[in-house]
Amino acid sequence: MNLPASRHAQRGVTLFVGMIMLVLITLMVTTAFTLSNTNLKAVGNMQARDEAIAAANVAIEEVLSSLLTTASTIAPAAQTIPVDINNDGNNDYVVSIATPVCIRASIDTAAAISSITLGAAMSSAASWNTLWDIEAVVDDAKTDAKITVRTGTRVLLTQAQKDAMCS
Repeated sequence: MNLPASRHAQRGVTLFVGMIMLVLITLMVTTAFTLSNTNLKAVGNMQARDEAIAAANVAIEEVLSSLLTTASTIAPAAQTIPVDINNDGNNDYVVSIATPVCIRASIDTAAAISSITLGAAMSSAASWNTLWDIEAVVDDAKTDAKITVRTGTRVLLTQAQKDAMCS
């Protein structure tokens, strides 16, 4: 009978096919692990980038609130601002603010109309609409995130402030 001979031949082929299947499954698992690891790195990089942008925006808001809205006639200067983005008491990022640049100044037409309507004695000093360009740079050594955020903003200044800060 030829039956036992064909069973012996099939046992070797089964082992070979089983080994090929194990190799294929191992390759699929390795590829899945590599892809998930790459995706994890990409998400981490996006999070670091978003945090750096948020830190730059916080620093820009601080510059706007402290320098450009005070009654001072001192022109704003370049500065570095430490930012604690997660409110844990430790500074997470250091933001470098370039010297804010006054791009344009124009007389506030609403203030000019009120001075005509109310008379010079009833109106306050002339107001100027000024347009400022502010640039913030975050360069984080820990995450290698380097972000530059530029913003333009309008600030209402008095005549004395405009003369001192916006040439």
